[in-house]
Amino acid sequence: MGVIERVETLVAPLCDRVGVELFDLEYEGGVVRLVIDHPDGVGMGAIAQLTREVSRAFDHEEPVHGTYTIEVTSPGLERSLKKPGHFTRALGETVTIKTQPGVEGERRFGGVLESSDETTATIRLEDGVTRTVAFSEILKARTVFDWAPEPKGPRRTDERPASTGAGSSTESEVKQ
Repeated sequence: MGVIERVETLVAPLCDRVGVELFDLEYEGGVVRLVIDHPDGVGMGAIAQLTREVSRAFDHEEPVHGTYTIEVTSPGLERSLKKPGHFTRALGETVTIKTQPGVEGERRFGGVLESSDETTATIRLEDGVTRTVAFSEILKARTVFDWAPEPKGPRRTDERPASTGAGSSTESEVKQ
């Protein structure tokens, strides 16, 4: 059993206990990266709790030999798509795909993910044509977040203008 399998066997029940899903797991260059998800989003409390639980379990079980770092994170707005279930969850979303070298057609393309099964995904390209690609042909795939600004319009009456006095912060500064 490899490192990924040992870690997944150890971590999956801990994720269940914390109430999150193990979305992805990577082990590269001494870094064990656990990507967790939840339908309502992943808060820092869940990340901190899982980090503590995983650290204790790793100390006890030692699934990784030598020096390693544990990273626990959420998938973010633009999520990597690696497993059939990832594609199924992203149905109707805009995605980008990069295929393996030698695959027929453009290597990089994107569009709306229309369907997915255990072996393929079908994307409707911007020109309306659909392209079906086997998962074995995909090098990288991810969802695309639309970074367009919010439409301008009348302000809501419950909004207050940001103060510009010394020591104040605007809403955008607080979100960063």
